[in-house]
Amino acid sequence: MARPFDVVALESKWQERWRDLGIYEVNNDDPRERFYALCMYPYPSGVAHQGHVRNYTFGDLVVRYQTMRGKAVLSPFGFDSFGLPAENAAIKAGSHPRPFTEARIIELRTSVQKLGAVYDWRREISSHEAEYIKCSQFLFLKMFEAGLAYRAQAPVNWCPGCATVLANEQVLADGTCERSGDLVERKDLEQWFLAITKYADELLSDVDALQWPERVKSMQRNWIGRSEGVEFSLAFADGSGRALRVFTTRPDTGFGVTYAVVAPEHHLLEALTTSEHEVAVSELVQRARNSSELERTSSSDSGVGLDKRGAFTGSFVVNPFSGDEVPVYVADYVLGTYGTGAIMAVPAEDERDFAFAAVHGLPVVRTVAPPEAFDGGAYSGDGVKINSGFMDGLDVASAKIAASEFLVGHGDGSSTVNYRLRDWLVSRQRFWGCPIPIIYCSSCGIVPVPYEQLPVLAPDDVTMDSSGQSPLASHDGFRNATCPTCDEPARRETDTLDTFFDSSWYYLRFTDPNNQQRPFDPEIAASWMPVDQYIGGVEHAILHLLYARFFMKAMIDIGVAPGLEREPFKRLFTQGMIRMDGSKMSKSKGNLVAPEAFYQTVGADGLRLFHLFVGPPTDDFDWTDQSKEAIDGCGRFLDRLFRVATLDNITLRTDHDESDDAIRRAVHRTIAKVSSDLEQWSYNTAVAALMELLNTVGKWARDERGANEETLNEAVDALLLLLAPMAPHLSAELWSQRHGESSLVHTQHWPIADPELLREELVTMVVQVAGKLKARIDVAPSISEQDAIAAALSDPAVASLLAGATPSRIVAKVPRMVNIVP
Repeated sequence: MARPFDVVALESKWQERWRDLGIYEVNNDDPRERFYALCMYPYPSGVAHQGHVRNYTFGDLVVRYQTMRGKAVLSPFGFDSFGLPAENAAIKAGSHPRPFTEARIIELRTSVQKLGAVYDWRREISSHEAEYIKCSQFLFLKMFEAGLAYRAQAPVNWCPGCATVLANEQVLADGTCERSGDLVERKDLEQWFLAITKYADELLSDVDALQWPERVKSMQRNWIGRSEGVEFSLAFADGSGRALRVFTTRPDTGFGVTYAVVAPEHHLLEALTTSEHEVAVSELVQRARNSSELERTSSSDSGVGLDKRGAFTGSFVVNPFSGDEVPVYVADYVLGTYGTGAIMAVPAEDERDFAFAAVHGLPVVRTVAPPEAFDGGAYSGDGVKINSGFMDGLDVASAKIAASEFLVGHGDGSSTVNYRLRDWLVSRQRFWGCPIPIIYCSSCGIVPVPYEQLPVLAPDDVTMDSSGQSPLASHDGFRNATCPTCDEPARRETDTLDTFFDSSWYYLRFTDPNNQQRPFDPEIAASWMPVDQYIGGVEHAILHLLYARFFMKAMIDIGVAPGLEREPFKRLFTQGMIRMDGSKMSKSKGNLVAPEAFYQTVGADGLRLFHLFVGPPTDDFDWTDQSKEAIDGCGRFLDRLFRVATLDNITLRTDHDESDDAIRRAVHRTIAKVSSDLEQWSYNTAVAALMELLNTVGKWARDERGANEETLNEAVDALLLLLAPMAPHLSAELWSQRHGESSLVHTQHWPIADPELLREELVTMVVQVAGKLKARIDVAPSISEQDAIAAALSDPAVASLLAGATPSRIVAKVPRMVNIVP
């Protein structure tokens, strides 16, 4: 499409000028009101795609808007540069991951700058850099000293062909290794954990007050999964004195327990399994070890029937409510890491228990009377207790209290709180990650690397080969160490930290990125924190956002971040994702649309406007063949703006008429609307309002009477100021053409609507009763039908005529007339 200006030259000019002037660089002693705007730092996968464009357009709008409102806006950028994709690329190329990673960083940084997004690039960080590694290791050691980092056994995915541990993402749906094709096994290894469960209650209670989307808060509540209930004993029926400990949130259903289930990992499974059932139990245990927890807890059968997902152990336990002996099964859907690793099964009140009982021929005993319309199966709702002995006739809430009291006296019971949340396993048997700063000494045990020896860096003289094994484990120069305590030969930890560790505190490093002594100065961090506006995808609702909240609280408690608030992100915005052919647009799916081609035609401004205009920012949208047409439409809007601002085909006049007043009112209504819309993330309606204003101004300015020069200047300047955060390049260029090369639109104050011009001129609305004029009322032209009717009915003359009667019909033609039919 032909443009009235050279879009590439214009945008390049202003991108270079913003960098040279540094108007978006802020110092820590800036006296202005502070605002911290942050987009989640990205993994450097290469050039930007439309998902990046959308995210960084939203973030850049916030930065420019808040700056024009007079604030010192901290807007940093960095790279989450450790991770599996770089390691896999290095394995494929037989090289080190660093060159691959740093080349991708350059590509992504260049793409983001071409978008016109502005950042304080002096604060740039990358998690693979030595200084950042040093800081992450410092924080790990502080957590280790405080007892928040510890080592324990945990099951991992083990590939016998590669002789290495695999991340969940490397295990295919059929349970095989993506690299070798071997069947992946579950293996217990010593792993490092962070004790996030110590903060479960605080993480749960504090989430309510956050200015975050309710969907995200709900996801965090569910992930933490706090359950209040009773833990009690099911005694072995053989009189051995042993018992299964089980947990339930519904003790009132105790009379309906017809079997019990233990996890394949349960420590009493061997004691429960009789000789005639050893084979079936062993087969189930092996199958469970080769399945992920997600597969095991899935509500679907994942291709394996419930008859294969459970096996009878041959043993029985005693139901303390009824005194009946009930069979004990082992099933893969019960996890040894949750609760006690054993459950009481009540098939009448639980869908999975019901399905399991049906397959295995187990009895179903209802303990709550279902409603009359109930059509069978499990019923978990409220009702009157039945078949429940001393609880018969009670409602569920009352029965829970009675059952809990009974268990405390008869089943070794105790009130207990369980959590779905588990401690965070941070060990990764990978090379491209932050090394864990621990040394193992045969005499001294686990020894932390002294702070003065940080950072512990992975060696450069390694080659990633097709075996997939981390070279750290076999690199003598890295693995062999000296114990800092006794000076004897020792072994260095060869695991690296989960990359979520790096991203759980990076927002603090941005506040003080050049600190050589510690990760950040708490006083400097406190002057910026918490982040005022955090922007990113909803897919990070649980892991990253939960881990970051945990880190903030933990760092305060261990003395690393005294004086800071305990929540890191004041407000959170999660943008909708872009779909193509029904799937999320992503590099892994190969369905990316790069922005570079659009930079050459409609420019970054046109592409930015499309992402702002295409729909509510929170909504997903589909990229289709029509998307390019819509982008071209945004380009044509900018062309029209250019022609109006440069007085193309416009005649100026100095006299004043009523049409000028109408334009001024339209300008100030648009200022008010756009300002309100930006505060509410209603970007699509803000762009629509600007398009409408430009159409109004353009039609008025090209009228045969000509345009009043003063009014036109006010209208064009308002358009440029309001568009400055959205289409920054053209706004900057046109402003400098109109006000001089040294004048910058982005350093101007955000426009404020004149209240006098927001007042609408009143019109006269006539009110008729049975077709006869009874009143005249002055109303705003924009009055709603509901308000017009209310005004008509409340008029004294009309109210007197109706005498309290309800009209049979009302016809309203707002704002001119309301006709009331008694």
